[in-house]
Amino acid sequence: MKIHLKTKLVASFVTVILICGLVATGVGTRLIGTGIIRQAQDKVEHDLNSGREVYREEMENLKDVIRFTALRFFIKDAVSSHDIETLTRQLQEILQKESLDILTLTDDSGAVIVRAGNPSVSGDDQAQDEMVARVLSTRDMVVGTVVVPKTQLIKEGKALAEQARMIIIATPKARPGTDTEQTSAMCIKAAAPVFRTDGSLLGVLYGGNLLNQSHTLVDKVREIAYRGVKYRGEAIGTSTICQGDVRISTNVQGADGGRAIGTRLSEDVYEQVLEKGLPWTARAFVVNNWYIAAYEPIRNPQGDIIGVLSVAVLEAKYTDMRKRAVAMFLGITLVGMLAALLVSTLLSKSILQPIRDLVSASGRWAKGDFDYQIKITRRDEIARLEETFNFMASSLKERDDRLRDYTDQQIMKSERLATIGQLAAGVAHEINNPLGTISLYAQMVLDDLEEDPESCRQSLETILKQTNRAGRIVKDLLEFAHQSDPELAPVNINDVLKKAMAVTTPPAELQNVQWLTDLSPALPALQGDSDKLEQVFVNIIMNALQAMPEGGQLTVRTGMAEGHACVEVEISDTGCGIPQAHLSKLFDPFFTTKRTGEGTGLGLSVTLGIVQKHGGQIDVTSQVGKGSTFTIKLPVVKG
Repeated sequence: MKIHLKTKLVASFVTVILICGLVATGVGTRLIGTGIIRQAQDKVEHDLNSGREVYREEMENLKDVIRFTALRFFIKDAVSSHDIETLTRQLQEILQKESLDILTLTDDSGAVIVRAGNPSVSGDDQAQDEMVARVLSTRDMVVGTVVVPKTQLIKEGKALAEQARMIIIATPKARPGTDTEQTSAMCIKAAAPVFRTDGSLLGVLYGGNLLNQSHTLVDKVREIAYRGVKYRGEAIGTSTICQGDVRISTNVQGADGGRAIGTRLSEDVYEQVLEKGLPWTARAFVVNNWYIAAYEPIRNPQGDIIGVLSVAVLEAKYTDMRKRAVAMFLGITLVGMLAALLVSTLLSKSILQPIRDLVSASGRWAKGDFDYQIKITRRDEIARLEETFNFMASSLKERDDRLRDYTDQQIMKSERLATIGQLAAGVAHEINNPLGTISLYAQMVLDDLEEDPESCRQSLETILKQTNRAGRIVKDLLEFAHQSDPELAPVNINDVLKKAMAVTTPPAELQNVQWLTDLSPALPALQGDSDKLEQVFVNIIMNALQAMPEGGQLTVRTGMAEGHACVEVEISDTGCGIPQAHLSKLFDPFFTTKRTGEGTGLGLSVTLGIVQKHGGQIDVTSQVGKGSTFTIKLPVVKG
């Protein structure tokens, strides 16, 4: 028998109201209270996760700053040349730029070389410092939270000792104690090894930021978690960092209206978190008010508990919510039970609810969620409409999938075309140098054809050689991804350099560039590919000439690298120089600072690949406005 929708709705509504009203009156009031408190606890646990991530991000940022600073060449150069003044100035600039409280460099025994925050104090031994000792023993970087005593703070800077000092304030429900002052500080600290160019340990660079009376981190946590929301004129949420059980950084409001610095944790929190090392999420008394709070221990790199990270939300808000919800629930239940029979004739309006479901589903489909299907639980007129809508959604999904597949195929085609275009541009750039030489020597042949036949013959030989070299370059570039091995044979590096200089002399003379050469006559033989090495030197020299369009000085020097069984080739120019921001990307494929059409950045990538295939390396130093120096080191033949 078919039952009309209106009849089912009226009967269901009256039955549900009567049954639910009786049951919910007894059970609901209890569940609502516990549910709201559970919701508050879940929120502070989530907020504590956010606080932990902000704290971890702060440590990672400090770790990155110290690691990258330890890799800077100025430290190695300044220490090697005993230029303490330059080293101090550079470290102080980093200290200010990165807003660090501590930045100190020690030697490989732990003795302080420079303190950026207090240059007047140096030479003391830091080998007993837990982080410095770990770096010296493992040569690995370490980051964590540590407690720094007053004596060490004074060495790092007297202002830090003042920042750390605070009066401990008697706090209700706190653990009994006799301490009235705290002079040590909790600090996020990172230490990294500094290596010489030969890989030996030069020293240790460490830095850090004090947490004492520095509120940036806790304010950031509160802003992320609570967005500045207030309740009854008071911030609804707080965040705190404790050293031991003393609040050293917080936005909890004290009795004087300021930050509650120097107040202490309640005794039950102290026992759970600091003594047992367990997290705490429950009702807690914070300074002068009740909160729903979450606490977790902060440990140093050795795993010892040294402090506490916490977030809390005012309990008053959730207490008031519980009272209002219970009162509202009871009122609605009572009114619903009394009004059920009176409004049953109006239940036909509830037909709008399934229509609302259809509208909601249509909105999700319009946003592209074609997997969403309406649940069909009826056997009436609405069910047929829902089936039609579900069929429409399936059809739209099928069409959308076909369109997405087609779009993906087009994108892949576009990417392949772009890759081919980049490769073609790179090939054109790489063969530009030999083609320019061919063009120049061809003009010289035309000019000397009748007057100097011998010069014409030499020029034609050069043209033939550069033509073959252009073909070789095209082959190397087309096989760039395969990184083919060079054809090794004994070579004299000075002879290869002279060939490269001969090829690049005409364009240098045209640009009024002066050559200075210092080729060591007693260099051992190398195992190398003469043509590929010539390509390396031509690429670097041509780049140097392009950096000196108005003329300048180009210096080529060869010799043995100190402490290495390597031949060292140094090519220096007095050109425009390379910005520091570009040095790390200089050998990346397709990276270029030239205008469109002047190059694609493959030249130095190919150059680096050739040198590495020979077992060598390339170092670059540059100063904007003064010029650049490329140093190529190639291993000599053993035996």
